[in-house]
Amino acid sequence: MPYLLIKALISGLLVALVSEVAKRYPGIGGLIASLPLVSVLGMIWLWRDTHDAERIAAHATGTFWFVLPSMPMFLVIPALLRRGVGFAPAMMAGCLLTMGLYLAMIVIGPRLGLRL
Repeated sequence: MPYLLIKALISGLLVALVSEVAKRYPGIGGLIASLPLVSVLGMIWLWRDTHDAERIAAHATGTFWFVLPSMPMFLVIPALLRRGVGFAPAMMAGCLLTMGLYLAMIVIGPRLGLRL
């Protein structure tokens, strides 16, 4: 249980860091948020827990393929906000788009030979 709390604390601190930096410097906050810190931490935690190289490799590959469908969200949300759409509807539209693209990746990916 203490290990789980340490993982949660470190992960939560990263999210807090991004939001605090972004308040003052939006670009730098975006840079920090774009770093694959969560993925790297996930791989570190997974390695510590399993020492399974194949599982880490599969995790990293899956992460790559699932990053792609999340990218359009980062174009849709600012475009909607700049057109006067409120934050909540813009965020909802971005999230719904991402969920739809994730679903498409889950359906289409294996047909293209991807192990997700």
